[in-house]
Amino acid sequence: MGDLSLDDLSNQYFDVLKELGNIGAGNATTALAQMIGTKVDMSVPQVRLLDFKDVGDMMGGAEQIMAGIYLAVEGDIDGSIMFLLGKVAARHLVDKLMGTGHKDDDAEFDEVELSALKEVGNIITGSYLNSLSMMTNLKLVPSIPFVAIDMAGAILSVPAIQFGMMGDKILLIENQFFDEVKLSGYFIMLPDVDGYKKILSSLGITGIEL
Repeated sequence: MGDLSLDDLSNQYFDVLKELGNIGAGNATTALAQMIGTKVDMSVPQVRLLDFKDVGDMMGGAEQIMAGIYLAVEGDIDGSIMFLLGKVAARHLVDKLMGTGHKDDDAEFDEVELSALKEVGNIITGSYLNSLSMMTNLKLVPSIPFVAIDMAGAILSVPAIQFGMMGDKILLIENQFFDEVKLSGYFIMLPDVDGYKKILSSLGITGIEL
């Protein structure tokens, strides 16, 4: 089996990924609105294939402080998923969810707030996983989420070994949510090599050498 090259993905598969982005983001927006009790709107998700080295820049720079929620995935495919959002956006969501009123954007997260952030990440990543599962009929079981508040570059270094397995490209879905403020969130999906093959096969797409 050769090295996985996301450059080889067909336009058909990329269209499917865009549809996954749309469905997953739509479900995530609905779940988020129910969680925080506020109407939430969403712009059309942006689905990109990026060089790994460019991912931090897409999020505003590798040194930007972000919240990252990371889950391992088991079942019919193995891999991991990650949802990242800026610290200010994370603070806004947590304040909304807990009904504590708006804290200073630089305020640190306490243990209860980190647990709330985990739950936000759980709901959002679960929306994407459910969408992927429905599209592919694959069983996908997420682990307990881990959360980190750190520079984007540091958070992205956690799954960097897995990126190394799969070449230099990464699938990134960017969502923008709106209530009274605009929030940008980034969803990253990292199936292992066999996982990509299973996803392609389940979608009826053949002829791509991985």
